[in-house]
Amino acid sequence: MSMRSNFLTALGAMAVSGSVLADGLVVDKIYHPYVDALEKELEYRALAQDTQPGKRNLAQVHQLSLGTAIGDRLFAEVYVVGAKNRASGFEIEAWEAEVKWQLTQQGEFGLDWGLLFEYEDERKLDAHEFSVALIAEKELGRFSATANLFVINEWGKDVVNELETVFSMQTRYRGNAAFEPGLEIYAGQDSRGIGPVLQGSIITGSRKSLHWEAGVIFGLGQSSPDNTWRFLLEYEF
Repeated sequence: MSMRSNFLTALGAMAVSGSVLADGLVVDKIYHPYVDALEKELEYRALAQDTQPGKRNLAQVHQLSLGTAIGDRLFAEVYVVGAKNRASGFEIEAWEAEVKWQLTQQGEFGLDWGLLFEYEDERKLDAHEFSVALIAEKELGRFSATANLFVINEWGKDVVNELETVFSMQTRYRGNAAFEPGLEIYAGQDSRGIGPVLQGSIITGSRKSLHWEAGVIFGLGQSSPDNTWRFLLEYEF
C-alpha cells in the first residue's frame, strides 16, 4: 500500500472515532504542527452558528489571543473568550491557555506531527475543560492535508463530566500564498459538517505577516446546525 493510501486510511479511521463522542460546537481553527522559533502572534477568531436541534447553543463565539514561541518546538498562547447567545448580549465567558509542541521536523517523516494541550476555565460557572490534540500534516504536491484529533475532558459542578473526541480535517491548494482555497470536515458526537474555506497570508514587513481565514461549514444530518461561519485574522510578528 502506498504512503498516500496509508495516510488516507489513517484519516478515515480518525474521522470514524472522532464522530462518536463529542457534541456542541465542533467547528474551529484547524491547527498545523509547525512552530517558528522567533514567532509572536496576535489572533482574533469568530464563530457564528445556527441553532443546533435540541440544544441551546451559543450563537456567536469570539476569541482574542496573544502567543509566542518558546524555543523552536513549543508555542504558548493565552485566550480571552467572549460569547453572545440568543437570550443575552455579549460578555466575557472564559479564558484559555494552550501549548503546541512540534514533534517532528518538517519532512523528517512521511507525516509531520504535533501535539496541542489546552485548558479552559469558565468565568461564571464551575466548569473546566482540558484537551489534548494529535496533529498530522502531509504535503501532496501543491496540496496539503491536515488532521486534528482532540480528546476532551470536561468537569465541574455546572457541566456534565464526560470525555469527548472531535475530529477535523482541512485540505487546501497551495498555489498562491495570498489566496488558498480549501475544504474542511468536522465531526463530533451530535454534529458533523463539511464546507469550503478560503485563506491566505500577506507579507507586511520583515518577519511580519497578516494571515486570514474565512469559511462556511454546512451541517450533515438532522442533529447538526445548518450553517456555521468561521473567521480568523492573525498578525505574526
